[in-house]
Amino acid sequence: MATSNPVLRYLESRKNLTGSACGVVGLALTFTGAAGSLWPVVVVGLYGAGALIAPPERPPAPEFPDAAEQLDALRADFTTLRGYLAEVELPPAAAGRLTELDSLVEALLAPGWVSDPEHLHVLARAVRQDMPEAVDTFVRTRWWSRVTSGSEPPERHLERQLTALHAEMSQIAAALQDAEEIRQRTHTAYVEGRVQKHRPPKP
Repeated sequence: MATSNPVLRYLESRKNLTGSACGVVGLALTFTGAAGSLWPVVVVGLYGAGALIAPPERPPAPEFPDAAEQLDALRADFTTLRGYLAEVELPPAAAGRLTELDSLVEALLAPGWVSDPEHLHVLARAVRQDMPEAVDTFVRTRWWSRVTSGSEPPERHLERQLTALHAEMSQIAAALQDAEEIRQRTHTAYVEGRVQKHRPPKP
């Protein structure tokens, strides 16, 4: 961890360490008599030269959670979302679409499947934003629709939103399926090619 004290920070810097190493060389030249009476100038000069040629300080790159860690956090949020959805009363059609969407998201969040950053982003947006917002907006709008008339039934919008989200999740599932099929075909070609390579020639 980098210190906040500027003096200590310089003492630990590459410039000071490289300059000190070069200064030690100057002291060695002094002890051998090679520097002569100008040894202070030689030591200081070598220290300065070392500080100049030292590579610049590079701040440590930020560390972000990898795909596995992101999925762990997303699964925890999905569990929280499920607890909220279990308390909401939905019309049968919307409830059925939500169940289908829930099952698909659960499958996508299983360990070992999704690792693509874009897929993770879409999943996180669905769990943390789209699904809870769709249901919460329905609950609020339904309350007002009971005291007013003439507007489109809020459950119809909810069904459309859940259908669109299911289609978006299905695209991720299809991409995963395509990737696994390519992986399978590649491995088949590899195994068959290896067998063909080591097959003894016919007499």
